Amino acid sequence: MTLTQLSYIVAVDVHRHFAMAAEHTHVTQPTLSMQIQKLEDELGVIIFDRSRQPVVPTEIGVKV
Repeated sequence: MTLTQLSYIVAVDVHRHFAMAAEHTHVTQPTLSMQIQKLEDELGVIIFDRSRQPVVPTEIGVKV
C-alpha cells in the first residue's frame, strides 16, 4: 500500500466518481483505477462498489 494509492482512495470517496477523482489527482482515469485495483488485489478486498452510481465504498472500504 502506498500513499499515492491511499490518496486515490480518498479522492474517489470524496468525488464518488473515478473520472472526477482522476482529474483532481492529476492522473488519467485508467491509472487511478489500476492503482486502486492493484491495492484491492494486494489486500484481497473490494474497496468500492463499482456497480452503483455514484460509486460507494464497500463495508471494508469504509474501514480502509
